[in-house]
Amino acid sequence: MTTAPDGVVLREVGDGDFVALLAEIFRTEGAAQYLGEAVSMSEHMLQTAANARAAGEPDALVVACLLHDIGHFANAQAAADDWHRRHDEAGGAFLLGRFPPEVVEPVRLHVAAKRYLCAVEPTYLDTLSHASVETLRVQGGPMSADEVAVFERNPHHRAAVRLRRYEEQGKREGAVAGTFDDHAPLVRRLLVTR
Repeated sequence: MTTAPDGVVLREVGDGDFVALLAEIFRTEGAAQYLGEAVSMSEHMLQTAANARAAGEPDALVVACLLHDIGHFANAQAAADDWHRRHDEAGGAFLLGRFPPEVVEPVRLHVAAKRYLCAVEPTYLDTLSHASVETLRVQGGPMSADEVAVFERNPHHRAAVRLRRYEEQGKREGAVAGTFDDHAPLVRRLLVTR
């Protein structure tokens, strides 16, 4: 097992094809229900990526949207009751060294982006699904003014906020968003290590 600097224990990747591993996660573990939402985890991530693609976002942000919740499957020690709590950190650590910062940082910051939006846009909380409101509570709630200032200093904070907006729209039952295999060539092209 590999331990990230923040203490998250990551699942073993091995020497195999990383894109093939991601595809397998989408097909297997990702098929699980997503915190009581009307979609599976894979459907949610695919819809989030489709939303970014439809908005004309750069390829790196599309891949970040596709992989934003990969930390749910990367954290080898996530307990059943708090698997959502540190998935942003686990996802960022899991992707670090494999993708450029334009992919890794929005993934790592997407929970912070939810907390940020709830702090700076009071009506944003009203747009969240019930599950997102529940996870917001355990993720620290809306940011304080000091946390907002720190978040805004990160050069990737705007991309994380855009990811977060696409994410909340990525929970539509029955929406057609393709498969991981549709995105695999783009994911492979953006890999730093091949």
